[in-house]
Amino acid sequence: MIANQLSIFAENKPGRLAAVTKILAKEKINIRATTISTSDTFGVINLLVDDPKRAMAVLTKAGMMVSLREVLAVLIEDKPGGLDRLTQLVAKENINVNNAYGFVLESSEKAIFVVEVDQTKKTEALLEKHGFRTLDTEALSAIEPFHYMKY
Repeated sequence: MIANQLSIFAENKPGRLAAVTKILAKEKINIRATTISTSDTFGVINLLVDDPKRAMAVLTKAGMMVSLREVLAVLIEDKPGGLDRLTQLVAKENINVNNAYGFVLESSEKAIFVVEVDQTKKTEALLEKHGFRTLDTEALSAIEPFHYMKY
């Protein structure tokens, strides 16, 4: 399954992220994951949201430079070597990773590794063949948040 990630090109200055989150909050669009990469003057805000097409429309309407990218959200084991199994498979097939980030769902159980590759369909088929499960936007939106225990 393929998910969609928003990539927002923004000036690297105070308030840019707040402008994005304000619009999405007003539209009741839920952010599920985010990463930010910056250079000296500009950066890219990557978001997984529950309604990527509507989010793209409202952010574009607000004058932001937004693209919608296909990504694979791969369910992996949260244990040593869990990510390595995935990356070794992708490297062996000469698939380039353009962007990636991950997060834990259940400590010592499951994690999600979100990866943007240069050959999405080929990678999706390869992962399925080797027993990996990928999640689409709907499945990502349905994930229950991790509940931290109070000490």
